[in-house]
Amino acid sequence: MSTAPKKAKAVPLTDSSDARLVKQCLHGSEEAWSKLIDKYKNLIYSIPVRYGFPEEECADIFQAVCMDLLTELPRLREPNALAGWLIQIARNKCFHRKQTQHRHQVADLDDVDLPSGTEASDDIVAQTQQEQMLREALADLSPRCRKLVEMLFFEEPSRPYEQVAAELELAQGSIGFIRRRCLDKLRQRLEKLVR
Repeated sequence: MSTAPKKAKAVPLTDSSDARLVKQCLHGSEEAWSKLIDKYKNLIYSIPVRYGFPEEECADIFQAVCMDLLTELPRLREPNALAGWLIQIARNKCFHRKQTQHRHQVADLDDVDLPSGTEASDDIVAQTQQEQMLREALADLSPRCRKLVEMLFFEEPSRPYEQVAAELELAQGSIGFIRRRCLDKLRQRLEKLVR
């Protein structure tokens, strides 16, 4: 009779809730780690972008936040508060990097291009959280709805219905009706996330 511990059966990750992903990460699932990072990569990266860092430094800050997440994950008390924790860590890293840069460049704090005061920081956090909720709500839509919403509202320049219909293989006259249904579903998901 073997005394070696039984290897846990790999369970497919269909539930992308933060609590589930964190639990799977703590059990060594690389798939869960990939899903967790994929879920929050835009949120994390958007903070240094808002602080005005160049792309190279945004990538460095992103990596530093991911490293903090990796090391602090076992001590995370509330997995459902992960988005707020990531925002705070990214903000702190941006603030400290700006301070460090400033110390090396000038002695006058007025020259530093930091968002002013807590009000500006709170605005950044609120806007970042809203964007993350929108990304999560979009991810919950069916692939066709998600693609339609992205094509109509996120692409620059916006495309005419004729092109959208052709790419999605839909009748041009049905785009308005399908758009309304997709936006209703998106609104419902956003309302759920806000509660």
